Amino acid sequence: MATDSSNVHSERSDLSGLKGLVPLVGLTGGIGSGKTAVSEALGKLGAGIVDTDLIAHQITVANGVAMPAIQKQFGAEYLDSSGALDRVKMRALVFAKPEARKALEEITHPFIRQEAAKQAKQLVAKGVPYLVFVVPLLVESGSWQGLIDYLVVVDCPEELQITRVMQRSKLVRGEVERILQAQASRKDRLACAGLVIENQGSLAELDVAVNQLHQKILQIKKEQLSSS
Repeated sequence: MATDSSNVHSERSDLSGLKGLVPLVGLTGGIGSGKTAVSEALGKLGAGIVDTDLIAHQITVANGVAMPAIQKQFGAEYLDSSGALDRVKMRALVFAKPEARKALEEITHPFIRQEAAKQAKQLVAKGVPYLVFVVPLLVESGSWQGLIDYLVVVDCPEELQITRVMQRSKLVRGEVERILQAQASRKDRLACAGLVIENQGSLAELDVAVNQLHQKILQIKKEQLSSS
């Protein structure tokens, strides 16, 4: 798929072009760790948020840009009655067949990166103090770490992740455990972190941690400006 390769190259260049303009923060964590809560809190403090999981949903709704290629690759049985991606069926397939996961990622990742670059540029033009790229599989991807300045990992014990996802998504324990097994281990994710936000306490405690993170990034921005 040569076109995908060239798209990825150009999208990397687009994101790389933002280096030095504002701090670029990667925000990741395992499923159920609390990435959304942290990113929403940073957004309220003025950060520019680019959520790649949200983009992934947007491109796979009915008439989404990724849907023609998905239908061609996997067949109409992986679309729901509205023409959107049938996430339940696709989840079962990609967990059963690694080659199916790879094929899906080859379709969706270029579109996700392209839209992420577009949103990032728009946010910088609006004058946000820094950008936060919310990337669930940031560590696993291998490509994002070279594009960001600072990697933040939202962390909590695995058992708490399982409980949260079971309650939120109405999945059975075995399904959640399979998702966790497909992600980087907690140990590997933490080993890559520039900063860790512990999210196993109250919302008030999380707010304190997020505010501290916000101030640290603003300090990075100040240092960035003074050295330029």
